[in-house]
Amino acid sequence: MIDDITLGYLILLFPLITFVVNGLFLGNKCAKAAAIFAVICNGLAFAAAGTLAFHYFSSDFAPQKAILFDHTFIPFIGDLVARIGMLVDPLSVMMLVVVTFISFMVNIYSIGYMREDRAAGRFFALLSLFSFSMLGLVIATNLFQMFIFWELVGVSSYLLIGFWYHKPSAVSASKQAFILTRFADSFFLLGIVLVSYVVGSFDFSTLNSLSLIDFQKQFINLGLVTIPKSEALVLGSILIFTGGWGKSAMFPMHIWLPNAMEGPTPVSSIIHSATMVVAGVYLVARLFPFFAICDNALTLIMWVGAFTMVFAAVIACTQKDIKRILAYSTLSQLGYMMFALGACKIGQVVAVTGWTASTFHIFTHAFFKCSLFLIAGSLIHQVGTNDLDAMGGLGKKMKLTYACTLISILAISGIPPFSGFFSKDEIILAAFQGHHYVVFGLALLTSGLTTFYMFRLFFLAFHGAPRHEGVKAGHVHEDFAMTLPIAILAIPALLSGVLGKGIFEQFFVPGQLNVPQLVRLDHAEWLPFVAVGIAVVALVIAWVLYASPWAKVQRALDESNRSGIYKVIYHKFYFDEMYYAVVRQFIFGGIARVARAFNDYVIEGLLAFTVWFVHKLGDLVRFAQAGYLPFYLGTLIVGVLLWRFFGQLPL
Repeated sequence: MIDDITLGYLILLFPLITFVVNGLFLGNKCAKAAAIFAVICNGLAFAAAGTLAFHYFSSDFAPQKAILFDHTFIPFIGDLVARIGMLVDPLSVMMLVVVTFISFMVNIYSIGYMREDRAAGRFFALLSLFSFSMLGLVIATNLFQMFIFWELVGVSSYLLIGFWYHKPSAVSASKQAFILTRFADSFFLLGIVLVSYVVGSFDFSTLNSLSLIDFQKQFINLGLVTIPKSEALVLGSILIFTGGWGKSAMFPMHIWLPNAMEGPTPVSSIIHSATMVVAGVYLVARLFPFFAICDNALTLIMWVGAFTMVFAAVIACTQKDIKRILAYSTLSQLGYMMFALGACKIGQVVAVTGWTASTFHIFTHAFFKCSLFLIAGSLIHQVGTNDLDAMGGLGKKMKLTYACTLISILAISGIPPFSGFFSKDEIILAAFQGHHYVVFGLALLTSGLTTFYMFRLFFLAFHGAPRHEGVKAGHVHEDFAMTLPIAILAIPALLSGVLGKGIFEQFFVPGQLNVPQLVRLDHAEWLPFVAVGIAVVALVIAWVLYASPWAKVQRALDESNRSGIYKVIYHKFYFDEMYYAVVRQFIFGGIARVARAFNDYVIEGLLAFTVWFVHKLGDLVRFAQAGYLPFYLGTLIVGVLLWRFFGQLPL
């Protein structure tokens, strides 16, 4: 039997080998061989992760933490050492299973999706690099290791979003994602430097066991000011959260995520379900005890998540691009996860129910969101457009896809007994138990909006008369390689909630907290009925508007019938336009232009003058050494005159 340490190495090794072999050898010669190799290796990585999870949760050791391997990477000053290791606890084991399983499914799906693409070999190599980067992130034992793989995730996403580099829109989207997340990551890095300087360690175990009381009488000099170390830690927590803020695309750093849909659909699927955007939520969950001791950090996290949740859901109700609807859906669901972590703070005490609910939703969301994106790619592949207005009538042509879509949409809508019901209701309950009643109301509202826009997508795509010539002519069919992973994902989309609830309640706790905790909380047994009732009402509204016998679909799709407020929401409150105006007019046209002018006329001018002056001085010196008699006589006469009018020369 393979021991757990070997399994830990294999989980990382399989996707890394896939990247190297496909990137250097198979990808350039045979795309089909590269695809098969990628599927096999990612399948083996999932098998290793599943075996490790079984060993861990079936042992008496869970839910304790263990480090399978640990190696010194860079020794800094004193006891500050950066290490590379593998942390095993319920949160990391869950993420290992999710990332490897989703990667396995996406690789199978990509065999069909990328079949005609000439660069498919490169695609499979980059996809495995993406998986390797996320796996390295979730097993990190310290902030330094996490940041290394955090940046690898960013580079991988840049390469995959801009995979079709011949498309200007894809190139623009990849640069936008890269620049915006790097902007947030700069604060993350600054927070790591500050916190490690104060504490003297990068390790999560050390940071999560801190108490601010120990640092209140100690001071740190930050250059211009001297502040207590306790305040420096609070500042560091905000800076670290800013990295997750950008990576999980929370408002106002959200605009890169919908635009990232320019990449291949399998990329969208893995980004939204198990890798890049989940990293920010994972960061907050991993450092939850540290954030809990920092005043108002959890409150900030809660409100950022809550606003993003409802903001993205409202926009999703109006979008026509099927992938953008799902992108804004992801933003909204990430808002759920983020605010649940922040809602744990109740005055000066903490209730950990929100932490458990958030991590549970990471788990269930991965399956139905991956499935929905793969379904969207399958529809686009058959119809040739992302536009919902051009779809319709696909239910009769793609029956298995229809059934799987219905399962995933019921899951994200929180309808029992589908998976989303168990995790989303726990999040809403956490807001109620924490007495955050405004956030609680927003969560219920967003739950209804989610059901509405998802069933709007479902009815417009699968029901009604066909609105596309290819569908009318019967050219639509289901590709086996693309439909197989969709069918497999439908199983956890249906069952992961009911099967995982007991495991999460038993094993998933954030660890020892150095703040007062609430143990007993009201269960609010009426809440699931209210949440499901709101979802059912939203479903009925969507059916009446888009699928009922008296629904006027063509009129609903006619842009001339849309009100002014609808157009504002459809254009995402013109936030993208404001962003581009600020970037292009203020930053590029203002600050950058002034900086360039200063560089051109002051810096480069000073350098040019220095070069000219030195050059002329050299000419003068060279001329003085040339033995030219008139020059010597002239300088002698000038010297005599200067001596005559300005004083005598010393003897």
